[in-house]
Amino acid sequence: MTFALKHPLLLLDNSNMNTLFNQGEFKCTNMTFEEAREIIGMYEKDEIVLCFTHPDTYDIIFNYIGIPKKDYEYKQIRNMRVNQDGIIFKIYTTPSETQPIIHVDDVEAKKIQNIYVYCVHITRTK
Repeated sequence: MTFALKHPLLLLDNSNMNTLFNQGEFKCTNMTFEEAREIIGMYEKDEIVLCFTHPDTYDIIFNYIGIPKKDYEYKQIRNMRVNQDGIIFKIYTTPSETQPIIHVDDVEAKKIQNIYVYCVHITRTK
């Protein structure tokens, strides 16, 4: 990046996003996966902080959405700073409307859930 970064970009999920809203005013904007990849691509590895430890979230954003895997620093964040940005990977699960049963190696497996994810850009404004 060509400018001095005051605050790192935060990568968040459902497990920690509510702790950030303790104080201040925020602007949230839904974004596409491509937009999330582009924003993250604008930052160097040491300018991004990973704020979740859930392995499913890690798997979803780095393997399915295509965010480049890097050894991002982990920190537990309680409050965002004014003008700090983050990307929330919101994950929700619904029961499967169809529950097909498949057989693999004489073992039966049944689909029971659908997992969805969407991205939200968040900025603390005040």
